[in-house]
Amino acid sequence: MSIDRMVFAFGGFVVLISVALSNYHNPNWMWLTVFVGANMFQAAFTKFCPLAMILKKLGASPGKAFS
Repeated sequence: MSIDRMVFAFGGFVVLISVALSNYHNPNWMWLTVFVGANMFQAAFTKFCPLAMILKKLGASPGKAFS
């Protein structure tokens, strides 16, 4: 699995978890969804993604978006 797919999978997982937590625990968990969405939006333009950098250092194979 490439870094790109891992980033998208992790982002989707965090969004789903934060939506569930905001529904069942506290509405303030929606701020985590906002953070993830804003980070993905800025990464689309700047190609700066902290998770992609970490995965690259761990030896994951780069895709085309974060190479």
